[in-house]
Amino acid sequence: MLILYGLYKQATVGPVNTGRPGMFNMREKYKWDAWKAVEGKSKEEAMGDYITKVKQLFEGAGSS
Repeated sequence: MLILYGLYKQATVGPVNTGRPGMFNMREKYKWDAWKAVEGKSKEEAMGDYITKVKQLFEGAGSS
């Protein structure tokens, strides 16, 4: 899910524009790290990767 979050944020907002949350805010820190991990992608590339990942998840869920 964090992969999807990072791709979504990159596709809709663009590069990370906030500071990294503190160590006591683990949930937000993990989300920020996922977004930062895809920082070099363009908005279009991130959206394409997001769509591909969602399709893969649906296909995997359908075969379970």
